[in-house]
Amino acid sequence: MFAIPGALPTAPPTTAPQTTDPVYSHSSYPLHRNMSSASPSQHSLDSDPNSVPPAPSKSSSPPLVIPRLSSESANTPSSSKWQDDISPMERRDTVSTLLHDSTSIVESFDESILRALCDLDCGVPLLLDRIKQSMVSCREASVFLKKRAVLEEEYGKSMQKLARTTSDVYSMNDGKAGTFVTAWQSSMRIHEVIAENRFRFAQRLSDISEELVNLAKHVDKGRKETKDLATRYERALTDSEIALEKAKLRHDATAEELERLLLQKEGESYKETGVQGVRSPGAKRAIGKAALAKGGLLLKGKNPANLQRQEDDVRMRMSTASTAMSKAIQETQAMRQEYFNFQLPRILRNLKEGADEIDNGLQYHLGRYAFLFESLLHTDGTTLAPMEQDSTPGLRAAIEVIDNRADFKIYMQNYAVAHASSGQKVLRREGPWQEGFVAPLPPHVIEKPAQVASHSQNSVVDSQGNDKAGLTFGVDLAEQMTRDSVDVPLIMLKCCEAIEKWGLESKGIYRLSGTHSKIQKLKELLDRDVGSVDLDSAEWTSDINNVASLMKLWLRELPEPLLTHSLHQGFIEAAKIELDRMRHIRLHERVNDLPDANYATLKYFLGHLHKISLHEAENQMGISNLAIVFGPTLFGIGGGGAGVGAVNGMADATWQNKAIETILEHYADIFVDES
Repeated sequence: MFAIPGALPTAPPTTAPQTTDPVYSHSSYPLHRNMSSASPSQHSLDSDPNSVPPAPSKSSSPPLVIPRLSSESANTPSSSKWQDDISPMERRDTVSTLLHDSTSIVESFDESILRALCDLDCGVPLLLDRIKQSMVSCREASVFLKKRAVLEEEYGKSMQKLARTTSDVYSMNDGKAGTFVTAWQSSMRIHEVIAENRFRFAQRLSDISEELVNLAKHVDKGRKETKDLATRYERALTDSEIALEKAKLRHDATAEELERLLLQKEGESYKETGVQGVRSPGAKRAIGKAALAKGGLLLKGKNPANLQRQEDDVRMRMSTASTAMSKAIQETQAMRQEYFNFQLPRILRNLKEGADEIDNGLQYHLGRYAFLFESLLHTDGTTLAPMEQDSTPGLRAAIEVIDNRADFKIYMQNYAVAHASSGQKVLRREGPWQEGFVAPLPPHVIEKPAQVASHSQNSVVDSQGNDKAGLTFGVDLAEQMTRDSVDVPLIMLKCCEAIEKWGLESKGIYRLSGTHSKIQKLKELLDRDVGSVDLDSAEWTSDINNVASLMKLWLRELPEPLLTHSLHQGFIEAAKIELDRMRHIRLHERVNDLPDANYATLKYFLGHLHKISLHEAENQMGISNLAIVFGPTLFGIGGGGAGVGAVNGMADATWQNKAIETILEHYADIFVDES
């Protein structure tokens, strides 16, 4: 594109050699070519070099003829003006490219538009003005993207500074500890991630803006070069036409002079007969001032010898003028054919391709901007609320980790210890009766009617006197199994049986979330009475993801994760072993170290997941996907408790998933063939 050297082409008498089409670069956008390095390919012209091309006609609009240089026409001399003033250059046949090498044409180029432009008298200025408009649009888009990049960068810097400053200041102040500080620090890290996303977005916008600026400069340079070349072509043709007009005037003047001389030689008076009477009826040539002056001189000489010498001189000059005019006609006709048949279509093609290039380039970069903008919003959304299979918690999940009740209990215990060791005098609750103390009253427990009705002989009361009979969520695993006298928790049996009955072939089981309101309703029903809930009813089988989500919720709300805090590091170290056989053995040892209740529950639940993985073709939940979903759940999001343990748990997410994946792969070896 625009790779037009500053010279007009002159082809040799023989057919021009063929060269391959330029290779266009698609590095920036689909139609953006490296125009400065590409030169137009040169195709062979018509196979018959002796045929004369038809005269150009700009008023009619037939299909473009295959252009040919005038030097290739038979008995037509090559224009010396093209050769003397302008150096040769490569050229590409505008129409023969379409006819003989259609693969080298850009698919989006419309040849009908080129034909229409060739028929217009204003084709070149039309395209030049169109390119100027496109450059203005390109520069405006570049300015907008640059300013948008500055705004995004400033936003990212402000967000990053705010998150880091807030995190540092909170660590120095006397704020709440426990799960709250873990959630707070996690939320600040999420804000830093969003700031980093803005930095990357701003950098890409700056790159697009710079590419648009370079595109506008590149096309503008080609536009100017092509405009200069078109101007030289037009000027050369205009000069040739002026020279032809002058040659005609000289020929006419000499013819008038010869005519007057012949009249004088025959003894006829110019004034009596008149030149116009001698002419043929169709002649319209006027007598120039120079011819009249010379005719006056002829009338003065009456000597026949002088008249003969004058006649010979005038005939010689007449022959020279006729030859010069004939040559000028041939050269002008050759230039006219060269310009309208070849050079003008070629110039228009280059200008149209330049206009298409900047238009398509601008559209492509605006499309990139739209895609990056959508990606930024999607990335921010997944950062705030990641997909369920992602191990990194989102902002809401980080806030939901806060357990105000547990934090207050820890704070109360620590505060009591610190207050007791402070040495301050405190009021005593108990003492000898001699000092006026009375026996303490038994603790009074307010029980809900539903809980009183569901009491059984297996009621469990904790150290604070709170009755946990019938509760399912948030109750210690061993307490549940002891209370209910079961080997596997009742809720796990009930949910897994329902899922195996209704959801083995459900696409994305355990990966897709259920409806929050349905999950909460089912949780309340199971917390009230596990045995009375019918999971085979249409209310729960219509969307089995509600039951699967409840199963994960129950595992997450265990006071201690199923794989226990104490064995967490042992599982992680075993998962890091590269040798598969050794990793299998070490993980088997860690499983055997689990408490009995945890071991029995893990054995049943992983057997259930093993059945799920056997239907991977239908549910698309293989062992790897199941490990990603249940790695953080079975290990607990904190890994080693609150505070720093939570951070370590998230950092070990990859190894947690690897451990669950290995245990599932070797489920039969670890649990079934225990001998």
